[in-house]
Formats: sequence, C-alpha cells, structure tokens
Amino acid sequence: MSEQAGYSPSFKRPSDILRLRKKRARSEGVGSGGRNSSASPGLSVPGVRPFSPGSLLNGPPRPGGVKRRNPFANLENTYNSPKKRAVVRSEGDAYSLGCKPLIIEAEVENQAEGPARRDTQQFTERLLHAEKRYQEAPDKQKQTSVSEDDSLFEDDLFADEKISPPILTSPLGHGSGEMAPHVCVEYPADWSLKTRLLFTSPLSFSWAEQLKAGEEAQGLTQHCRATHVPLPQNIQEPRCSVELRCSFQQALQYWQHPSLPWLPLFPRIAAERRFSGKSAPWAHDPALQQSLMSEWAVSFTSLYSLLKARLCPFFYLCSYQFTALFRTSGLSGTSAITAVLSPTTRGLREAMRAEGIDFTLPLVEEKKKCKNPRSTAHQTGEHGAEPKELAEEEDDEEYGEEEEDDEDGGFSWLKEMGVQDKIKKPDSISIKLRKEHSEVKLDHRPESLVLVQGSSTFTLLNFLINCKSLVAAAGSQAGLPPTLLAPNPFRGATLHVLKARSVKVKTQVRTGYQDVSSLEVTGPVMPHALHALTRLLRPAQRGGFSAGLYPHEPTAVFNTPVGPPAEPHLQDTAAQDLEGCGLHPSTVRQLVQPSTLGKSTLRHLHMKEYSYTWSL
Repeated sequence: MSEQAGYSPSFKRPSDILRLRKKRARSEGVGSGGRNSSASPGLSVPGVRPFSPGSLLNGPPRPGGVKRRNPFANLENTYNSPKKRAVVRSEGDAYSLGCKPLIIEAEVENQAEGPARRDTQQFTERLLHAEKRYQEAPDKQKQTSVSEDDSLFEDDLFADEKISPPILTSPLGHGSGEMAPHVCVEYPADWSLKTRLLFTSPLSFSWAEQLKAGEEAQGLTQHCRATHVPLPQNIQEPRCSVELRCSFQQALQYWQHPSLPWLPLFPRIAAERRFSGKSAPWAHDPALQQSLMSEWAVSFTSLYSLLKARLCPFFYLCSYQFTALFRTSGLSGTSAITAVLSPTTRGLREAMRAEGIDFTLPLVEEKKKCKNPRSTAHQTGEHGAEPKELAEEEDDEEYGEEEEDDEDGGFSWLKEMGVQDKIKKPDSISIKLRKEHSEVKLDHRPESLVLVQGSSTFTLLNFLINCKSLVAAAGSQAGLPPTLLAPNPFRGATLHVLKARSVKVKTQVRTGYQDVSSLEVTGPVMPHALHALTRLLRPAQRGGFSAGLYPHEPTAVFNTPVGPPAEPHLQDTAAQDLEGCGLHPSTVRQLVQPSTLGKSTLRHLHMKEYSYTWSL
C-alpha cells in the first residue's frame, strides 16, 4: 500500500495507533483501560496531560485527573515535542539577553519545513497585515495611540511592511501621506503646532527622569542666556551626562501670555469644553476685560518689535477662531516679515480688506494656476503673487462663465417651448449672492489660509489689536485675550515648561512582546522645541528612535510655501543674520529652508543608524 500514488508514508491507521498505544502502556505499567488506577495523582503519565491548564514543558505536575492523548495527533505538533521545547527554550534565553527570539524560531521552522512552507507563511502574514491596515485606515485621524514598526528592533523580510497593531508600535510610514518615505540626515521644518509628542526606543529614557534641582537651574540659565552646550556624537551613559539632562530641561521651556494657572490656554479653537466650569471673573466685568486687553496689546507689540529686530524668530497668536504665525525675514525662504492666518472667514477677510491690508490666498491661487496656466504670464509683484486687480478680474470671468452655464442649463428647455419670456430672470441681488457663494465655501477650510507680507504685517498688527471680534463676546472664552506663544522672552510673558513623562511599555512584535521605553511630551510644541528634542535624542538613543507627532490640525497648513525657493547663498546669509535669535545654529539652518511639506504636516519620524525617515 505504501507504493500507491498519493499515499503519505507518515499516515497510520487508527488500529495501528491504538495497537502502539496499548503496547506502550503495557511496557510502562499502564493497564489496557488507558489509565493507571493505582498511580498517584501527583505523578506525570507519559502521553497524557492534566485537565487543568498550565505549562506542559518541564513544569511541576498538577493534581487531579488526567486526559488521554489524542491518538490522531502528530507527535511533532505537540508541545512535548523536542523541537518545540528547543524553540521555547531559545525564546526564553533570547528574551533574557535582549536578543531577537523570533528570528531563532523562524530559522528552526524554516529548516524543518522547507522553502515552500516559508513562502506560504510570508504570504499569509502579508495578507493579514494588509487587511489590518485596510480596517484601520478610516480611523487614522481618531487614533490616540502611536504604532511602531518591527523594523525598529530587527531587520527582516517584512521591514517594508507598515504594521500597526493596537499596542504601541512604529509610526514609520503609517499616515495619510502617499509619498514614499525619505532617508536623510535631517527632516524638513514643520511650522505646525504640536499638542503631543510620543518618542519610543529600545533604549531607556531614564536620563530624562527626576532632574536634580541644580540641573533644572542650569537648564533655565542656558535658556535665558541663549547658550547651547555641545554634545558628543554618542553618549555611552546618558543618565550620568549632566550636559544632556540640562539641555533637555532647556528644550522644554517656552514663553506665554496671558498666564492663568487654572485655565488651559492652548489650544483655543473648539476648546469650549476645556473652559467650561472654570472661574472667569472677567466675563461680566468690562473694566477687567479692558485691563487684560491693554496688557495683551503691550505684549503683542513687544513681540512684533523683537521679530522686526530678528531677536525673536517667530511667534504664534492663538484666538478662539483662528491661529496666526508671524515669522521674521529669512525664515522659510522669505526676504520679508510674513504672517499666515488659518482658518479664516469671509467676514474677517472683508474686514482686513477694509483696513487696507494686502493679502493673498496661496492655496486658492495655486488651484487657479493649475486650472488656468495663462495666468502665470501676468504674475507680478513680490514672490510671484498676483495683483489684486488681476485676481478680481479672473474671479469676475469665472463667475460670468458660471452664470452663463447656469442660465443655459436652466432656461434651454424653456426656449424650446417658447415660454422663456414669461420667466423672470435673476436680479442683481441673486447674482451677487451667487458670486459670494464660492468665497463663503472657503470658510473654516485649509484653503482659507491668508498670507500677509512685508509692511502689511504692521497694519495687521494694528488691526488685530483693535479688532473687537478677536475676543469672544459670549461663551466660556468670553473676554479672554488670545494666547501668545514664543520661544524667547518678551514683555509680560511667563515662562512655562512642557510636560515630559517617561514610561516603559510592552510592544507586540509578531507573536511575542518586547520591552520598549517611551517618552511623552505634551503642551504647545513649537518647531524649535521639536528640533531641539530630536537633536538630544540622536546621541542619547544612539541614533535609533521613533516619534509620533500629534499636530494641532488648524495649523497644519502653515507649511504652505510662501514664495519660490530662495537660493542657497541667500539662505546662508539669513542663517548668519539670525545668530542672535537665541536658537541653536542647527535649528536656525533648518528653519531658513523653504517649506516642502505643502499643506501637510509631519506625523511620524523614525531614526535608524542616524538617518531620518518620515511620513505625512
């Protein structure tokens, strides 16, 4: 029978299995019933396992009845198999030594099962990972945990797979961006505000815990005096490095106005729930509101003066309706002071036009250029911006085409019936409302980003100081001035520190778990703070860590280019002119680079072997 086609030599008839079992039982002193009535419950009988769950490998036997072994089971598939015991022991030793037990197990299985089994397993795992990514794709914007790719800990055949289990795992490549990951020694500048950073690494973050009083004082002094201590390329004992711990304290500090300890003043957009139930004595006191606004105006003017003198590189204004970013000349490839506001409404834009503030809508104009290439031949003015008259003329042409299309589509069938004269055509008010409809559609959307350049930023300063709608008239934020955030001290500012917390977690790696250290930083994280932290983690974590970035979504469009890329020699000149702004020279070199992220923002950073990859 062994010569028949399709017959497996390892197959045994049930009768043969029972015969072998009875023979084994007789040789071991077990009766034909399959159980030894005289055996003590504490003894382990070969070929059987206890009813109660527990370890089957070299563990102490459990009292109670025993269950007979399945006669149709393959001995090689049981937990008592010598091969399985060797693999489990290898896993235990590998975990205790911090090695990669999964590679050991894969090698044993691949040697035993051959290449066909290995290819099938790889294909199955790829399908499972693809299905998991497809199920998690709709919830990317609602995720509150960060994922960390297995490539952080091992190099395997699936390093290009973007695995995202529900436990802390690698964020590399897991985001809304469609672009392929980049590999570089530096990542592009990200001008969006972050509410949370989550760093993960196989090495411990214990060096960031429990700073001594002297280290905190030294970090504060370095921040106020704008001094930066150089760090080595590789730090062997980060916990014993005083320079590293002081620089970490320095990187967490920022300046804010106003400062109310019982109120979270960032973020301000859609934050009514965070303000509800809090004490607000100024809400019904006009005199107190006027005092708060007067102090706020002084701080705002002080910041603009520092910005104009290039002593403060940038600052943020966060109101309950929009967020504004002011940047000094030279940053992001510009040659003049710039300000961007997002999101905006038609009412705010009309009020800015009424005050004589010249501004553009970069994303709207970019869309028009793509639709109408001939408009590029008429571009004039600074940074290639279209004149206001030309933009209005093109808008009128667009509206006229829409009106003609609507009229043809709406009255063509009436003309065929000969009753078109009895239909009343739209009046001037209806035409005006139709023209305004396209502009109203921009409200509260990324396309409503407003760009102000040059001397118009000073006019914008006066407009915001005197704008009554800048402060909420009702609600939980009524009478509260906008929040000012800056990396440098200014008049009326209060020094604040980002909250940092280091914990150890277990991350899922294929079929097992591995210890991973995490460092969480919360608060208004500005671009210079993100770069300062990554600059410290580079030597402290020996060139290997991952970061999940959680941006304040209304500020994601701040990465929109504000002009054509500047030449390299102009960027070097701008970096030299900003040496007195208080930031680290490497941070300044990053911020002077023209923005390349568009209206997207960085969401995941990954460093491996001192090289960055990122995704949007």
